Amino acid sequence: PAQTAAAIATLDELSGGRAFLGLGAGGSLTLDPLALELIRPLETVRLTIEACRDLFDGATVDLEAPTFSLRSARLGWARPDIPIWLAGRGPRMLDLGGAVADGVMLDFIYKPSLGEYVDRVRAGSARTGNRAGICYSTMVVTDDAALETVRPHMTYRLVDSPEPVRSALGITDKDVATIRSALADGLESAARHVPDEWVLPFVIGGTVDECAAELA
Repeated sequence: PAQTAAAIATLDELSGGRAFLGLGAGGSLTLDPLALELIRPLETVRLTIEACRDLFDGATVDLEAPTFSLRSARLGWARPDIPIWLAGRGPRMLDLGGAVADGVMLDFIYKPSLGEYVDRVRAGSARTGNRAGICYSTMVVTDDAALETVRPHMTYRLVDSPEPVRSALGITDKDVATIRSALADGLESAARHVPDEWVLPFVIGGTVDECAAELA
């Protein structure tokens, strides 16, 4: 977190105060190639946000976390109000984002659960009196070419989706293992194991008019 905070503070200075920090627990795409496992992700993310906030504020930080330690860490430059956004899909991570982050990124969310996810963020905000923003992002799919563009990027998202989402889609543990194994040969290889019905619930899909109506 100290290196991350220093990098963001530097970018913020170079950009004239336009930087923000985006955090997440990490997923298969980034962690598996590094042979890293998630260790107490909720606590680790919470303490990372706490450490970065204090460092941005110019404080000297001593902190013991599950995966890192800080000893008298301090930044000589930073803007105290650099925004921190958290990306997540699990209910407790969404609650944490609402409680302590400046905003929560809902990226390629399973659309039938979108309202529930927003409620989780708002509940976290209400619990602490925080006012976290919410940013929803996905892809507009109006033709087969767009569908094939997004399919490879659903591989790791499906593997990392919460169990209730996988269950609703009919994704079994065997399916997860197959996709995870194929990811070793690249996204395109893994995409062969992802049917349309596992992609469409995460995107804005249909004709141009249908997509416009859904976004309205």
